[in-house]
Amino acid sequence: MKRRNMGKRFDLIVFDWDGTLMDSTATIAASIQAAARDLGIPEPSDERARHIIGLGLVDALRHALPDLPEERYQDVAERYRHHYLAQDNALRLFVGIEALIDELAEAGYRLAVATGKSRKGLDRAMQVSGLGNRFHASRCADECHSKPHPQMLEELIAEFGVSPDTTLMIGDTTHDLLMAKNAGVAGLGVSYGAHPRDALEEAEPVYLADDVTQLAAWLRAHA
Repeated sequence: MKRRNMGKRFDLIVFDWDGTLMDSTATIAASIQAAARDLGIPEPSDERARHIIGLGLVDALRHALPDLPEERYQDVAERYRHHYLAQDNALRLFVGIEALIDELAEAGYRLAVATGKSRKGLDRAMQVSGLGNRFHASRCADECHSKPHPQMLEELIAEFGVSPDTTLMIGDTTHDLLMAKNAGVAGLGVSYGAHPRDALEEAEPVYLADDVTQLAAWLRAHA
């Protein structure tokens, strides 16, 4: 992916992690459901459990289990972590993602991550995946307001000294695309993650990729 001298649109490309780079949405949803079962709480449906992926953990649980007393969310979070951590070392990047990130890095784009994971969780995921040294910065849900609040993107834009107009957010949820809109940056959706295609379309992304091959092709042509 040779960086074009004329017509280059973006300087900073920000990726969500779960469901965009890493194939983890099914594991996250199943871990939320298992945590609910452990505590005798009615478990959320697959659709509801997948919808909250990308939010900070406690915010996600509030959406997934809206009738739960506030004091019980921490118990659910602990059981969720137990189930998720038992499997996260086995999680893998989507096929083609590592090559795409390498291509973007070689082309000179500034690369960052904005995720609903905690800092500890993202650091662990970056180490397991081997992608840690490809990204120049990252923001996590325990450091910023949860998506779709624009703080993560606003801080990354300020850190790199770029313009919102030359920043692209890539994610698999409406939370990612609404965060992009709230920050005044372009949002690109991927439909192979947590949220269904029709929901992503309603958030009006600049493009909606159905697989990593389509994502890479769009970036080569338009980034």
